[in-house]
Amino acid sequence: MVAMSGFSITTRWIFFSIIILGVFVASSFFLEIDLSRIKGITLLKTILNKQQPQFSFNCTNGNSASTCSSYHPTTFDFDDDSSTTSCPEYFKWIHEDLKPWESTGITRDMVERGKNVSHFRLVIVNGKAYVETYAKAYQTRDVFTIWGILQLLRLYPGKIPDLDIMFQCHDRTVVFKRNFQGPNAMSPPLVFHYCGREDSYDIVFPDWSFWGWPEVNIRPWEATLHNILKGSKMVKWKDRIPYAFWKGNPAVANIRRELGKCNPTKQHDWNARIYDINWQKEISNNFKNSKLENQCTFRYKIYVEGVAWSVSEKYVIACDSMTMFVKPTYYDFFTRNMVPLRHYWPISPKNMCEEIKYAVDWGNAHLDNAQAIGNGGTNYIVENLKMKFVYDYMFHLLNTYAKLLKFKPTIPAGAVEICSESVVCSQHGVGRGFLVESVVTAPSDTPPCIMPPPYTPETLQEFIQEKENLTKQVKTRVVNTKQ
Repeated sequence: MVAMSGFSITTRWIFFSIIILGVFVASSFFLEIDLSRIKGITLLKTILNKQQPQFSFNCTNGNSASTCSSYHPTTFDFDDDSSTTSCPEYFKWIHEDLKPWESTGITRDMVERGKNVSHFRLVIVNGKAYVETYAKAYQTRDVFTIWGILQLLRLYPGKIPDLDIMFQCHDRTVVFKRNFQGPNAMSPPLVFHYCGREDSYDIVFPDWSFWGWPEVNIRPWEATLHNILKGSKMVKWKDRIPYAFWKGNPAVANIRRELGKCNPTKQHDWNARIYDINWQKEISNNFKNSKLENQCTFRYKIYVEGVAWSVSEKYVIACDSMTMFVKPTYYDFFTRNMVPLRHYWPISPKNMCEEIKYAVDWGNAHLDNAQAIGNGGTNYIVENLKMKFVYDYMFHLLNTYAKLLKFKPTIPAGAVEICSESVVCSQHGVGRGFLVESVVTAPSDTPPCIMPPPYTPETLQEFIQEKENLTKQVKTRVVNTKQ
């Protein structure tokens, strides 16, 4: 337990707590953050039940923090070390993602061979984080990803072991299995990433948008989910527009341009309503036409990949419309345990327009079943993607990774110490507001959830076969409405 005695330390916490509150209120004024909508949905209210030591930060001159504060705890003891909460089933995939290194362990060379395909290296030593940057990431993906890891350190002080990771911040996977095959092949490098695919070894990690995406005005996940769920109640499900809706940028992927061809023509109505979005116009229009909470007015919504996996996935599923997944090539950390006809409706990229039309016709003829699929997807998100579980996934992934290390992590010569203050103070405007909104202000008083056991080869094959069988029902157009 961190020592909490001493008038000067207590006074300093109070002083800096006032400062952070002042920064937050000022941010809400200038950035038009509605404080009333944040109440009741923050991570603090979700996971903290008792008074805990409060963290704060201080930008010494308003724009930068010259040092990382020494009064942030780097160790902390839970009131009760035994967790009674089980992790969601998708945590099983942590074992699968790290299986290529299970028998060999992880050497420093394996880590460093990922340098040429990574944007940054993050090292944790004695509870403190150090970052070495290799390349400029798109927008502020690296900033918000690093911020998320820093919040994990604040949530579970002293519980994250020393580790050394490489991180790739762009869309497509980078560590291809084909390059590491054969009897004389080297072990693949370890690169953390937002998505994976069957032909790659990239290690899947929560994406930056859980802490906010300022460039497109998407708030941190808890607030965004709250607003989407609120928006989904504006129109009763059976009163919604009886078509399939998609809105996004078609320019980034051919599959999205093909989807655009499913809009109604004089010859055909494929039951799809596809809308392009121009982000430059949205920025100049203050994002009036891209608010996620206003996009829950259709009975059916479509998820389709962009350059690779798309951040939009969780927002689409959260509307409780029946989500149609145009068969993805990539996966993120939480969707691999979603099941067709229980959480979504599968759509083949081949004959996509015909498949969408059939799905909508089927849904309109079986409204209760279609609504149940929509509700199933949203319930999956609400129950399994709480921010506490996002942090717990990070916790278990990093701890399992660290156990495989065969070397002691050390601070690279080119790395700099990084902390919540240094990140917040380097950002301005909306970006800083989202960071302040998503800050973890105190340690958790409960341990992380309990990891489920790994799949056995048999149970994994059974699960994959179940998904294939359900998808086959859609392909053959013989859908069991009583399952």
